[in-house]
This record gives sequence, C-alpha cells and structure tokens, in this order.
Amino acid sequence: MAQRTLKGRVAIVGIGETHYYKHGQSPDAEFKLALQAVLRACADAGLDPRHIDGFASYGDDRSEATRLASALGLPRLRSATMQWGGGGGGCCAAVANGAAAIATGQADCVVVFRSLNQGQYGRFGQSAGSGTISGERAYLVPYGVISPPQRFAMRIQRYMHEHGIRQEALRAIALASYHHAQANPRAVMHGKPLDAEKYDASRWIAEPLHLFDCCMENDGAAAIVMVDAERAADFAHKPVYLLGAASGSSHRFATHAHNSPSYASANFETVAEDLYRMAGLGPADVGVVQSYENFTGGVVMALAEHRFFSPQEANDFLTLENLIAPSGRLPLNTSGGNLAECYMHGFELVLEAVRQVRGTSTAQAARSDVALVIGGPMVAPASNLLLGSRDALGETPR
Repeated sequence: MAQRTLKGRVAIVGIGETHYYKHGQSPDAEFKLALQAVLRACADAGLDPRHIDGFASYGDDRSEATRLASALGLPRLRSATMQWGGGGGGCCAAVANGAAAIATGQADCVVVFRSLNQGQYGRFGQSAGSGTISGERAYLVPYGVISPPQRFAMRIQRYMHEHGIRQEALRAIALASYHHAQANPRAVMHGKPLDAEKYDASRWIAEPLHLFDCCMENDGAAAIVMVDAERAADFAHKPVYLLGAASGSSHRFATHAHNSPSYASANFETVAEDLYRMAGLGPADVGVVQSYENFTGGVVMALAEHRFFSPQEANDFLTLENLIAPSGRLPLNTSGGNLAECYMHGFELVLEAVRQVRGTSTAQAARSDVALVIGGPMVAPASNLLLGSRDALGETPR
C-alpha cells in the first residue's frame, strides 16, 4: 500500500501579491485584487493562466472559484475547495487542500489565494450590532466580551499567569516583526520603526495586549501556484516543495463557553505532532518561522507547542536578538508578518516562506532550506505547513 503523505508530491512554483493597503484604502474591488494576485503568481511562474484548473481558499473568501475561472478564461475548472473556519486558522490548510487535489489527480495546477477589500465589504475584527447571536458569541457578548482582542486576551493572560511569562516576551515578537518590515518595501509599516519605549508607551487594547501586540487590518490579495512535483523543474524559479501539512483541533478545543480542557493553548499540540510526523522532521530542522500574529501572545503559545522551547523557557528564548535574521536562533516573521507587513489573514506568511526557501527574502535567514508556517492560533481548526528545498526532501521528488 502506498504511503499516505503529501511530502514531496507537490511544489509551489509561483507567488504573487498586490500592493498592500491600510483597510478601506484599496482603489480596486476585492475580486479585481484577487485577479491581480493570481496573474502575478502566474507571471512569476512563467505560466499561462489558462493552465490553472483548481482554486483553494479559506475564511469564506468571496472571490468564488467559478467566477475567477470565467474571468481568467479557463478551459475547465476541476477543483474548488474552501477550508472551514473563520479568519486565518485555515491559511495553511487551504494550501494542503489544494495540494491534496493535485496529489490525488483531481487537478493539475491549483492556485491558492486570499483577497480582502474591507472598504468594500466592511472591516474585519470590528464589532457590529446584531439582534440575534449564537454559538460562542452567545456566551460572550452579553458580558461585554465583543471584539477579538478581548476574547483572545483571556487565553493569553491565563497562559502567561500559569507559566510566568513576562510582557517582554510579547514585546520581542512585535519588535522582530517591525525590525524585518524596515527591510521590506512591500510592508505597510516600512519606514515606521518600533522600539521598546514606543511599545511600552502604547495604549492597552485588552490586557496583556498593547496596541503593537495586535495585527493590522489591510486590503489586498496574495496567491501561490502549485503543480505536481514531477513538473516543478519546468518553471521559472527554484521550486519549493511541500514537506508536511496538518490541520485540526485538540480535544474539545472549540467548547463554546471558553471551557475547553486546554484553555490556555494555541491549539497546536496535536496539529504540530501531525505536521512533524508527515515531514519526518522536528523543530531542530526548522531554520525560519512565519507565525500568524493576530496577537503576539498567540505566537508564544504556538512556538512552544511546536517545541522550539518549553513554556518555562519562553522568557529566555523570546528576545529580539534570537528572533531576527540572519543569525538569530529562530528568525521570525521575516517580511514583517501580520503586525507590520500586511494582515492578509496570514497568507502573506506563506509567500514569505517561499521566498526564504528560494533565497530571495528581504531579510534572509542563515538557514532557510526548511521553513515553517503557523496559521492562526487559538482557533479551531488550526493549521500549519513545512516548506523546503529539494535537498530538504532527502529523496528525489515523486
């Protein structure tokens, strides 16, 4: 029986993105942004867009696959997948879903994308009045817990209390993202550096989260092109291979009344285990990480659950010197991430991982043959990816 794995089966051969805007400032409609990102990813790969036969996305993206296929003049559409779950928890799972379609013969060339225009459709993360509420919000809104920072701050505060984690650990994550953004002309916060004094003086949003612990809100689109690994050498750039992918949730994580057994968790305890098993790798093999920062505290949890350090070691590990390229112990969010490059619901992190493996990042890590992407923490389902070079496969791609 053939081994059930995506390792070495699929390669990313093109990446593309639009200009990134502060929320509400894009001059283009959301669908047009999606098309721009797809066409730029195809141009990067040297691929005729009419060879696309599949799309994958997440977070209820409104740019529907059938409409994209029609606008691009595709002869046929063979695969269209959407990952369950809101926000960025599915940014890596969408890549896995598209890769699975290729590996199982349901498509030959899949584009994975995310598009956002909040001026057109309203701002994410902003509370709105509603006559009826249900699910998790029914346990929160009546008590004034309305916005995402409020909801997630409670998990983070509990985690910090249980493990003695200091505010400086969260600050180091924010400083690393802003540090890397200064080298990245695409970043919305390029030319707007952050230092410790400015971080400490910023207002509280929901303790323990300062202003600079919270992600931006942006407009734009980003996309990747994937094909079967056997075709990877036919394209313009060095291919980047999928080494592993995982998605899911630990036991009862999504219990609505904030009553899950592992309340102070990013929900990667089982997902990280599955990822490393598929890739045949461990945390020591990872040279660079792109970790979704809706809020910096979630990054602390996610990195610990991917076994880069124990929770008790977080204060010593999470320093600016350890988190910056090229020579930090674990370069983190080297394009600026959600905090300082763009909050494309985490999909810009996938593109940066590809650039790291290619060797074309504006903040290149000393070790970049294996790049980890961690999707949105503290949500369910959560997801992650390991991407790498041909050498990182340890074998000839199938």
